[in-house]
Amino acid sequence: MSRVSRRQLLRGGVSVLAATALTAHNASAAVGPERGPDVPHGPVGPGRGGSKARLPLVINVADLGAVGDGRTDDSTAFEIAYSLAASRVSRGVGRTVIEIPAGEFLITRPHALLNGVAPLQAANGLRVCGAGKRMTTLVFRPANGPGSYLCRNEDIWSNLSFERMQFRSATPGASFFSSYSTGQAQDYRFSECEWMGEWEYGLVLDGTDTNSEMRWEACRVGGSYRRAFLYSGLSRRRQGDPNDQDQFLNYWFTDMKVEYEWGNFLEFPYGGSITCRGGSYIITGTRPRSTEEYGTTSTFFRFPVAQHHDSVQRFHAEDIRFEVRNPDVRIIDCTWKSGTVHFSDCDDTGIAFKDFSGDVVPHRYTVGPRGPLIRYDSCQLVGRHEYRTEGPPDALPSVARYDMCLLRSHPVSEFLVTEGVERPDFVSFVDCLDGSGQDDAPAPAPPRAPDSTIGPAPQASATPPAGRPVAPSPAQVR
Repeated sequence: MSRVSRRQLLRGGVSVLAATALTAHNASAAVGPERGPDVPHGPVGPGRGGSKARLPLVINVADLGAVGDGRTDDSTAFEIAYSLAASRVSRGVGRTVIEIPAGEFLITRPHALLNGVAPLQAANGLRVCGAGKRMTTLVFRPANGPGSYLCRNEDIWSNLSFERMQFRSATPGASFFSSYSTGQAQDYRFSECEWMGEWEYGLVLDGTDTNSEMRWEACRVGGSYRRAFLYSGLSRRRQGDPNDQDQFLNYWFTDMKVEYEWGNFLEFPYGGSITCRGGSYIITGTRPRSTEEYGTTSTFFRFPVAQHHDSVQRFHAEDIRFEVRNPDVRIIDCTWKSGTVHFSDCDDTGIAFKDFSGDVVPHRYTVGPRGPLIRYDSCQLVGRHEYRTEGPPDALPSVARYDMCLLRSHPVSEFLVTEGVERPDFVSFVDCLDGSGQDDAPAPAPPRAPDSTIGPAPQASATPPAGRPVAPSPAQVR
């Protein structure tokens, strides 16, 4: 049998099962934690399973009719793939991988990639795999941007994995993922993925509990964001306490390429406990128009709410190279009243040679009697840092420390921007270097050694020439 005819038979078998799964799903026959699906398990293929075709462990959207030419609407194929995966949940565990081959797949209907809503009950485990970043591209083009999401999870799925694909918004203001949780939605992993286009949100978190344990590895965040790539605390739906969403915590970003045009990368009105380790972070442009909330600024890490529960106010950045390409770029703007902020071995001096660099203020904090505790270790820093205070500055304990850092643009005495105090006691500097006198011109070449063929080198005079200062000997320096 030829490869084509086998593929056609496979597509036909899966389509029949897809229709069955869709009918069952629409009839509220979705599975629950203690009930397996009615669809039999196993690979699809001729001669297997007698008169009943079996549902495959891996579903390729091309077998469901997806074309991937960037023009054909492939929404239906993705909706069928998801419904098949949902129908295979057994005793609360997912059993299917959705595979997307190389190509550019146009999706016009919201929630086509993931539609985790009732009547489906709690499910653990769904994997969506592409052929490679930029090899597999999902183009999301809904009729309306704001309020349209490619994926939604309404407290149904945990342990979700998206791998090796690009997501592109073709409708300005569309969003990638809406996640609502009262305890179930958690454990998401994105590996070798990329986001492009103009989005309102990348991933937005809502609910009262969990929405936690999320990881991004070797991903690229491009495009632009009207609000933020990851936004925690969308609304107060079902909240009795305004800090209920503080239970959103534990987010890890590893070896990232964050290089987008404008908007915020992480914005956390609620929750916290965030680690960013390794990579390059660059905002390449400015917001096209000023807004009431953001003005014209774009910020990598924005924490705009002061009061939180304990244990959720923790931010750590390590081994990251930042670029501050214009005065509207902020690296961090934090108003926490407690918790910890730590930058270790980070560098934001890549554009320090620009004329405006000495005047930028890319790090901004509001501090009070309980902090937050802020620390910079072995960092190279451009511009100045701003500290806003709650209460009299001279009454604050030591809450910020710079340890073995290079202050590229200013001496210590001019590095801080504070309210009503010239040199605050709540900030300390330990073994820091003042780089304000540096320039970016190449160092002069060393003097040319005398040519031995001309004659012996002249003896150094014990008395220096008139007008030349004598450098102190090591014994003179203390």
